[in-house]
Amino acid sequence: MPEIGLFPLQLVLLPTERVPLHIFEPRYKELIGECLEEGLEFGLVLEDEDGRRDVGTQAAVVEVLQVFDDGRMNVVVEGRRRFRLVELTAGREFLTGEVEPVEDDPDPAPPEEVEAALGVFRRLVEVAGSDVDEPDPAVGDLSFELASRVDFGHELKQEILELRSERRRLKRLVEILGRAVEAIALEKEVRERASGNGRVSPR
Repeated sequence: MPEIGLFPLQLVLLPTERVPLHIFEPRYKELIGECLEEGLEFGLVLEDEDGRRDVGTQAAVVEVLQVFDDGRMNVVVEGRRRFRLVELTAGREFLTGEVEPVEDDPDPAPPEEVEAALGVFRRLVEVAGSDVDEPDPAVGDLSFELASRVDFGHELKQEILELRSERRRLKRLVEILGRAVEAIALEKEVRERASGNGRVSPR
C-alpha cells in the first residue's frame, strides 16, 4: 500500500482541477520541495471544524509561480487520482499516510443525462453572467470538469468527490446547479422589482 505526504486544507481538489496554493509553513515547504525535486505527488485532503476526511485527491505541482527568499512558494497544483486514507504514518515533519485508490463503479451516464448536466450548467453561466468555458462532454469524468467550474462550497464538493459513479455525480450536480439557477434568478427578480419603486410587489 503506497505511502504519500498529506496536505490537509480547508479545500477540496477535484480530479482535473487546478488551483493556486501559497506554501508558507516549513513542513509543507519541505513536502512541496520534495515533490518538485523528485517528481512526486502529494495527497490533498479536506480538514475543517468537522475534522479530516478520509477521501482526498492526489495532486501534482504543475507550475511554480514564485519562490520567495525565505522559501515560501506560490504554486499551481492539479488534481489527479482520488484516494482513501487507510492509516496515518509517522517519521516526517509533515503528515504522511498509507492510501488506497478510489475507483468508480461501472455506471456510466447515458447521453441524455450528460446533456441534462451540460444544460443546467449553461443556464447557470447565463443567469450568473459569467464567462466560464464549457468542458468537452467527450472527456472522461465530465462531472469533475463541471464541478470544478462552480464554487458551491467544500461540503458539497467533497460529496461529489466521494461518489463512486459518474452517473450519480452528474445527477447530483443537476440538483445542485438547478437550485443555484433558481436562487440567482429569484435574487435578480427581487432586485429588479425592488428597483422599480423601492418595494417588492407580490405577483
